[in-house]
Amino acid sequence: MNYQIHETAIVDDGAQIGSGCRIWHWAHICSGAVIGKDCSFGQNVFVGNKVIIGDNVKVQNNVSVYDNVILENDVFCGPSMVFTNVYNPRSAITRKNEYQNTLVKQGATLGANCTIVCGVTIGRYAFVGAGAVIKKDVPDYALVVGVPGKQVGWMSEFGEQLDIPVTGKGAVTCSHTGSVYKLTKGILEKK
Repeated sequence: MNYQIHETAIVDDGAQIGSGCRIWHWAHICSGAVIGKDCSFGQNVFVGNKVIIGDNVKVQNNVSVYDNVILENDVFCGPSMVFTNVYNPRSAITRKNEYQNTLVKQGATLGANCTIVCGVTIGRYAFVGAGAVIKKDVPDYALVVGVPGKQVGWMSEFGEQLDIPVTGKGAVTCSHTGSVYKLTKGILEKK
């Protein structure tokens, strides 16, 4: 075993866990989970069977990563944020065959207590604010807040809001890294 696991945590036989991972108090990793290296799973985290998690992912306390969720490298899941996997659940109706895929791309941040409704893609280095409810795809580098989630700006890979309008065109330099970001037709790209 090349990862750390707290004595109260449960890792089911068959789970694939990369080196350098840390699994804290009362976490549960199911047998079908595939997890990259150097990840951290806080207290009371649940990771389902049909979950793929990349390298250097941080899942904070009280987060359940349900089946059909993919988290690419360097994703941050804030405390008590929520994933869903069925769009219209009912207790009396089994809908496991209706699970929808959710993809969170590299470097994205999901703020504390936000909700990601199943079937969406969160773009690279996007930033979902605390408490937001996401019901549609989020573009790369977008800053999205509110209920329902609305784009209000753009974020750098460093994690700072960029001084550039949500729409239109233009370029801006990240004051922390010197990286240049260019906005063209509603798409922000790092140059």
